[in-house]
Amino acid sequence: LGGQTLEEQHRDLIGQVASLRATLAVMTNDVASIMAQARRALEYLSLDNLTVRTAANWALGHAHQLAGDRAEAGRAFAEVLSFGTFGDSIYTLAAAITAGHLQNSELQPSRAAKTFARALELAGDPPQPMAAEAHLGLARISYQRNDLEAAVAHGQRCFELLRLMEKVPTVASFHMFRARLALAVDDVPGAFAELEEAADYVNQRGFQFQLPDIAGVQVLTLLRKGDVVAAERLAEAHQLPLGRARVRLAKGDPAEALAVLEPWRRQVEERGWADERLKAMVLQSLAFAANGELGAAADHLAGALALAEPAGLIRVFVDEGAEMAGLLTGAVQRGTSPRYAGTLLAAFASEDHRRAEGEISERPAADQPLDDPLSNRELEVLRLIASGLSNREISERLFRALDTVKGYSRSIYGKLEVNSRTEAVARARELGLL
Repeated sequence: LGGQTLEEQHRDLIGQVASLRATLAVMTNDVASIMAQARRALEYLSLDNLTVRTAANWALGHAHQLAGDRAEAGRAFAEVLSFGTFGDSIYTLAAAITAGHLQNSELQPSRAAKTFARALELAGDPPQPMAAEAHLGLARISYQRNDLEAAVAHGQRCFELLRLMEKVPTVASFHMFRARLALAVDDVPGAFAELEEAADYVNQRGFQFQLPDIAGVQVLTLLRKGDVVAAERLAEAHQLPLGRARVRLAKGDPAEALAVLEPWRRQVEERGWADERLKAMVLQSLAFAANGELGAAADHLAGALALAEPAGLIRVFVDEGAEMAGLLTGAVQRGTSPRYAGTLLAAFASEDHRRAEGEISERPAADQPLDDPLSNRELEVLRLIASGLSNREISERLFRALDTVKGYSRSIYGKLEVNSRTEAVARARELGLL
């Protein structure tokens, strides 16, 4: 083997076996085993065996990421990327994708976008299905910058690639992202539907580690619906600090919300989790304002603006609604990040305009002449049926599973008391729904 002695060959073989064991441990997210085997692999592998060292470094980075040590994870993935591409190395592609997610969590979306673009280059043309995760990363960046059109476009590409894959956590992550998009356009039923698909998927495939993330978006959705009791139950069951704080704010108890947020903010600061620190500070500003502590509210908002402005983030503020708009108006008046706060207020104004023009919620369910009104998503499916699209074409347009679209169709037929597409369209026109 390239001039190696028997002892060197033996050590390299031990390293290869350890790397394989680390990769197997990844399948069960066994952090301790991954780390032990990956480190053993890197100790024994020949320095020239870059292909297997790539796999071991990637596994080590994955373990650090699972353990919440983003800094060490980033170093491991950077080591992988420093080795080069090695042709079609799946580990190099995976490292680029995960590095992009880490950079985005560090509030460096521009750097993350470049890393995702590199990942797409590594994925080739036609791309390897794993490129779906890079498109999801770009969709999240576009969403936070309030470019919803680009977010939808990258989501579409992600969905197309996901259909070529089986049993990957990205599917649930995609549905969570779709739920956030639905909330952005006031489609609460649509958000619930996406989250139901996400939960069903992870439970069926053993990805229960994603349940807290799903629960976090479910809490937002339940609060938007006004179901504080269910939101509180979920936030407590999964021990979600931000969710628990939101519930307390919704219950009119900002002091309790602050009691949850302060230790959480300190904890994420110690861990170096910039994105979670920003979310905590945004909520703290709202909680202090609700508690009548306007000076503290202004201070925490100023800190949040200082963190978010270099990254150009918008939705982290806009998604908080009218109370945040009021705080931002005060920031402009005080001269706190006036240009950036003004940009955020312009985004709020654009959101209000879209609502006024009916672009976000085209027909409130209460206005429908039906005992059981169609949801916004069912209305959307009905319009696509009326345009002549097949169920499969509708599933591709909405990024939903074919069975889900068929379920919507059955629900529409039931509510309209019809038995076919033609009858549904005719009945909907009679009722003024189209």
